[in-house]
Amino acid sequence: MKKISFHELVQQERFNTKVITYHELTKSPEAAYQKIEVTRRDVQRLLTPYLTQKISEQLKAVLPLALYLVLFQTLILRQHILDASLVVSGLVAVILGLMLFMEGLRLGLMPFGETIGNKLPKKSTLPVVLFIVFLLGIGVTFAEPAIGALKTAGSNVDPMAAPYLYTILTHWSDILVLVVGGGVGFAAILGTLRFIFDWSLKPLIFLSVIPTLGITIYAMQIPELSRIIGLAWDSGAVTTGPVTVPLVLALGIGIAAAAGSGNQSLSGFGIVTLASLFPIIGVQLLGIYIYETVPLEQILASVQTAQMTRPAWYEMTPFVEIISGIRAIVPLVTFLGLVLFLLLKDRIPDFKVVALGIGFSVLGMIIFNLGLTYGLAALGTQAGAMIPAAFISIEAIADSPLYWFSLGIAITILFAFILGFGATIAEPALNALGLTVERLTNGAFKKQTLMMAVALGVGAGIALGVVKIIFDWSLAWMLIPAYLLALVLTFLSTEAFVNVAWDSAGVTTGPVTVPLVLAMGLGLGQAVSAVEGFGILAMASIGPILCVLVVGLWTRFRSYRLEKEAIESSVTLDSSLLKNVTTQAKSKGVK
Repeated sequence: MKKISFHELVQQERFNTKVITYHELTKSPEAAYQKIEVTRRDVQRLLTPYLTQKISEQLKAVLPLALYLVLFQTLILRQHILDASLVVSGLVAVILGLMLFMEGLRLGLMPFGETIGNKLPKKSTLPVVLFIVFLLGIGVTFAEPAIGALKTAGSNVDPMAAPYLYTILTHWSDILVLVVGGGVGFAAILGTLRFIFDWSLKPLIFLSVIPTLGITIYAMQIPELSRIIGLAWDSGAVTTGPVTVPLVLALGIGIAAAAGSGNQSLSGFGIVTLASLFPIIGVQLLGIYIYETVPLEQILASVQTAQMTRPAWYEMTPFVEIISGIRAIVPLVTFLGLVLFLLLKDRIPDFKVVALGIGFSVLGMIIFNLGLTYGLAALGTQAGAMIPAAFISIEAIADSPLYWFSLGIAITILFAFILGFGATIAEPALNALGLTVERLTNGAFKKQTLMMAVALGVGAGIALGVVKIIFDWSLAWMLIPAYLLALVLTFLSTEAFVNVAWDSAGVTTGPVTVPLVLAMGLGLGQAVSAVEGFGILAMASIGPILCVLVVGLWTRFRSYRLEKEAIESSVTLDSSLLKNVTTQAKSKGVK
């Protein structure tokens, strides 16, 4: 008789058991052909709670940030919102688009990832599995809602001040996204291997961060390449959104579960970290390649040509948003369908539901792109462009500067910190992460402690990123010491805290925060005549990593101290008892 472990039994039960509903069990042949009469009132009663919940989820993500920016601009900077009705319409489109997209992701795309993750390792060899995972990493990157903000950032870059940065964001924008996707693909491969073989995350972090810092040090030596560092490090934050992490995670965990391996308590961690580091390497290598192969004169000539050429119809709004929405979802769905139908020779259950979900995803992405253009990006750019009025004179505001220089700088830094802190605290994914961490550490690391550590880290990171843009500091000199410190803390920390800390930055880079902060940074950079406005997202990523690692070490030290005190008190108690027994024995004449 073959013996199997309890873990294998659970996996077999999970993936080889068909679940049927009570309705399927009890329905009669006659009932199968009976149509249920549903009135409009019934439809309203069914849909109202559902839509209310879905819309409220997106309202919580969009409304607080938008209101904060509006109040800051109107009360502190004393400036009206330009094109307010258009911005409001854009924000409504963002909410509606995200609602449709997230529901489409749940109904249409996630079933693909779960089914392929379960079936693929049973019918294919490991190299084929890893190749599919790599292609999936590229596909999900194109489907990330926030990736559109990265592609449209080129319009805010001065081609004369940063020609190579400009050409990457304009003429090489599709290649840029492809390179970022390739980085996510390699991260997905490494994450899948980690799921299967139970690799520790610590060595992978060292093997990923050290080359990334090495390429950054090389790039900072060349003035033209130093302008690309901010874009490269910010691109890592764009990749850990609502599409990449769930799909790749579902596929990786499914593969590990089907293979009968994987540490179930920590198997979900690590993919966010790797998916944010590898794109940084890819973008910097792309910048080096362009620098070595494309002459500066060619870039400047293309800029002059572009200024004299009228954009084609498909390059103008709203057509560019519609085309981008279709291009983001349809190729990914086509690839997943080919893998499922041709390679695995399987089918998706509830095809109509999945098709409806895919339709929701495409429609939601299109509406979100339109909202991004007219709502989030416009609001962020306005706020970023007007913030310098607090401490310097700008043409757009006649009474600027509104405050003394030092007071204006303090107000700006406080504004950035509260923006990051508030957006992080309101993030639902952080609350879920906090509950997971509290469970894994048996209550030693409280949920509120983690949430405060991450929020403080993000707030401090965004504040430092804003300071970097205002004073035109070198981003490399800010990132390199921070990541070296993170590596030291990683070496000293336990595996559990390392997993949590390095993934904590990913939960804060949602489809709303990333475009808003990116647009704000670029607008701020233009207002203060900085060469480029990237780097805020990069600092917002390293901040929570450092905070969580420090808090983790403190929690570990506190637990050790409490345990030591408990042992010492126990020894003292035992000594007291022994002394009392000895005293009583002597009083009774017992030797």
